[in-house]
Amino acid sequence: MSTVAAFGYFSWLLPASAGEIFDEVRFGANSSIESARSSDHGPIGSAEIYLAPFSSSRTGVAKILLEPRIQVGVSGGSGATDQVYTGLNWHVPLTETVFAEFGAGGTVHNGNLDSGSGPRLGCRLLFREHAALGVKVTDTVNVLATVDHSSNANLCDGPNDGLTHAGLALGLTF
Repeated sequence: MSTVAAFGYFSWLLPASAGEIFDEVRFGANSSIESARSSDHGPIGSAEIYLAPFSSSRTGVAKILLEPRIQVGVSGGSGATDQVYTGLNWHVPLTETVFAEFGAGGTVHNGNLDSGSGPRLGCRLLFREHAALGVKVTDTVNVLATVDHSSNANLCDGPNDGLTHAGLALGLTF
C-alpha cells in the first residue's frame, strides 16, 4: 500500500479541527482535605485535557453512560505530591447551565510510599476518582467545584493514607 493510499485509508482518524479531538482544558487550584498527618501541604495546582466524548446514537441516561470523555491531567505543588493521571469522565447536565461530573481512572505519583512525612501511599500506581459540580458561565467557559481522591484500595503491601483534594477549576471548551 502506498503512503498516499495509507493516508487516505486512515484519514477518518484525523480531525478537521482541535474541537473534534479536544473538548475542554481545565486549570485548577486545590488543597488537601486529609488529616494533618496524611496531608499534602500548600496549594496544589492542576491542569487537565478532556478529549471529545465518545459517540453513540442513544439518548437520555444511556447517552450519558455511553459517551464519557477521556481525561488526562497533572497536579502538584511545592509541598504536595505530584501526580500524572488519566481516566474516564461522565458529564451529567442538571439544568441548562448547571452540571455534575464523575470519573474514575488511575494515577502515578512521586510521593512517599511507606515512610517520611506526608501521606504514605504504599505504591506508585493508585486508583483515582473525582467529582465536580459546575456552572456553564458562557458557551466556552465553565467554573467548577472539584474533589478527587487517590488511593491503592489496599491492593499494595504497605500503608494506604490516600490523597484527597478539593478546590476550584476554570474550564475552557472548544
